[in-house]
Amino acid sequence: MRVSRRFVSAAVVSAAVVSAAVALGLTAVAAPARADVKIGAVLSTTGLAEYLGAPEKRTLELWVEAINAAGGVNGEKLNLILHDDGGDPETARKLVERLVRDDKVAAVIGGTTTATTLAMIPVVEAAQVPFVSLAGAVQIVEPVRKWVFKTPHTDRMACEKIFADLKRRKLTTIAIVSGTDAFGRSMREQCVKAAPGAGITVAHEEIYGPADTDVSAQMAALKRTPGLQAVVVAGHGQGPAIVTRAYRQAGLTLPLYQSHGVASKQFIALAGPAAEGVRLPAAPLLVADRLADGDPQKAVLQDYAKTWQRKTGQPVSAFGGHAYDGLMLVVEAAKRAGGFDPAKLRDALEATRGHVGTGGIVTMSPTDHTGLDLSALRMLEIRKGDWVLLSEQGS
Repeated sequence: MRVSRRFVSAAVVSAAVVSAAVALGLTAVAAPARADVKIGAVLSTTGLAEYLGAPEKRTLELWVEAINAAGGVNGEKLNLILHDDGGDPETARKLVERLVRDDKVAAVIGGTTTATTLAMIPVVEAAQVPFVSLAGAVQIVEPVRKWVFKTPHTDRMACEKIFADLKRRKLTTIAIVSGTDAFGRSMREQCVKAAPGAGITVAHEEIYGPADTDVSAQMAALKRTPGLQAVVVAGHGQGPAIVTRAYRQAGLTLPLYQSHGVASKQFIALAGPAAEGVRLPAAPLLVADRLADGDPQKAVLQDYAKTWQRKTGQPVSAFGGHAYDGLMLVVEAAKRAGGFDPAKLRDALEATRGHVGTGGIVTMSPTDHTGLDLSALRMLEIRKGDWVLLSEQGS
């Protein structure tokens, strides 16, 4: 696939944008940009996954602007072609077909949800275009697909992190409440598989639909189940907030765990006071200012958070961080590859070593297209409407 080499005039940018580029560690290039490299993005910026997709979209827009203000990548400016799939897998498939067939993009970033990502994968694989997903299910990268990478921690990692925290609290008998969406189903499967090895017993299960507004029957079933010590919710978007509110309304007081699929202040806003005490594994971006000064991610996290808050006036979301990581992985790979030739870009992505992102320190390989280990997730608890970073030694 050949990248378009259409020449463009240099854009006039504000001093504030240039400052943001410098803050992001991007070196300005004196020579004018030579070409317009097309980067595609298909995100769920409306629909049930809007609060995941909206910060992804704004992040890509802000940082592409900053990169271009600093001279682009290898002297080439980026043209972000962004589409909204509304959370619908078939729409996502059609949109990514348009990106690779008509726009001839050099890479695709996106797939806000597991379902939309899985619909896009056959298209990018057939077109041989590098694709960096922003969704969580491990099945996106296992088995490894040559052209597919992803930035978020996997659902399996989330289960393992939750189980480790449960064991520290001497809680071993749980219920799982999972969404019927692709991520909810995948995380439920991963948790059930990982439970025996972690010394956890799954004594009961309930499910809910992504659009359900009443889950009182499921909560009543939890109350009737003897011996439960904690409940784990597997899902993303608005559903987990509805479950959390219903959980408290039912008078349930057992420790409640969510996944990194709710790692946004919008979850806290939707769940309201019911979110108090909820624990979840998440990227350290949410608690950047509370990390130790020697933490190797702290500078990157703080730079992202300060720029995001200055530009948007909103609290950071882990989902915006996933998009930032996807874009910067592509940019750094293109620098190492000397350009945006898809095959060379793919090889450079797979050769990523020690890349410091918002989600962790990324080291990929031919057998690992996520490049994160369990240490990349931090355990958080929601207290008084904010995130609290828990100690790994027994908080």
